Amino acid sequence: MSLTKEAQFLELLKPAEHPLILLPPFPNRDALATGIALAHFLTTLGKKPTLAADRIEERFSDFSFLPRPVAVLGTISGARDFVLSFNTEHNNILDIRTERLDHELRIHLTPERGTIDPRDFSFILAKYKFDVVLTIDAPDKESLGRLYEENPDIFYEVPIINIDRHSNNEQYGQLNLVDVTASSAAEIIAHFIESTGKEFIDVTVAEALLTGIMSATDSFQNKNTTPKTLQLASTLMGHGADQQKIVKNLYKTQPLHILKLWGRVMGNIRSDDVLKFMWAPVTIEDLVESHSKTEDLPTVLDKIRSNYAGATVFALFFKESATTVRLYIKSQQEDRLERLIHVFADGKRVGDMLEGSLLAADFDVAERMVREWLESVKE
Repeated sequence: MSLTKEAQFLELLKPAEHPLILLPPFPNRDALATGIALAHFLTTLGKKPTLAADRIEERFSDFSFLPRPVAVLGTISGARDFVLSFNTEHNNILDIRTERLDHELRIHLTPERGTIDPRDFSFILAKYKFDVVLTIDAPDKESLGRLYEENPDIFYEVPIINIDRHSNNEQYGQLNLVDVTASSAAEIIAHFIESTGKEFIDVTVAEALLTGIMSATDSFQNKNTTPKTLQLASTLMGHGADQQKIVKNLYKTQPLHILKLWGRVMGNIRSDDVLKFMWAPVTIEDLVESHSKTEDLPTVLDKIRSNYAGATVFALFFKESATTVRLYIKSQQEDRLERLIHVFADGKRVGDMLEGSLLAADFDVAERMVREWLESVKE
């Protein structure tokens, strides 16, 4: 009889001492909150988890109200050792010392017999120090960005637990906890933590999970909010999660530069009631005048989506070169976005947003491309 997913989850975690939790670059709030909850849960199990994502530190400012995991990394370089082995069966080594030069490390050996046969040396590739990897909100390995690009072997040598809710997930894990009906990654992992034992959902875990759910559902206002979501939120509050504290911190006043950029963008907002499409162009002058960066555009896009219920597709266009326009796009119907990926020159999924470059000389051409696509997939 095959094991349930709950049993498999525990079986993969039991022997692990150093779990690695991986998130996409500049993770969205749901992914980061879920990672924090998972790290705390694993710590209570006696593990030593590491939470890692490219540009993760830029996101932690949103979550100062949640306890920070002990080990947080922006890169996982140095995740494995390389061993230089020497056969001492016929020639013992009496002493070892190292010497660091500008561009060289020398290892000095003192052999018992005075000379060393090069054939006694061998080079061993040691195992990774991480013994299980848990990915969150990553439909494929490539969406983990630099962490995957620099360490591809870890995905073939270490068991993977894949936690995601996107319909395009490639099921690349030894255990795939993929639920397309879930409101959030937090909702998915809450079930598996609870299956381990209700005592493992303490105040910290409950608050982090509720933060993830509220982030993904825009405080239960989005269409992905289900009765199951609301019931889980109630359960988490029963475990001590403070909803008002989460609301206060998630929706606190934005930095001044974000407000300035939002104001400039709103001055150029456009909409199409038939296509239920709302969009705006953003120029380099908008960024300069508001002291903002392109990294701030997803935040502004979120604010637009949160404040306009009449549209289902929201986009920002940024002129990044003479021949390309950068598109940031979100939809209340995420499955529709998957069909847009072919329009991009370098499309990628970043949480619940698609981002990529359109081969367009100006905003009008880019807008026409997206409108034609919306017409083609209009239901």
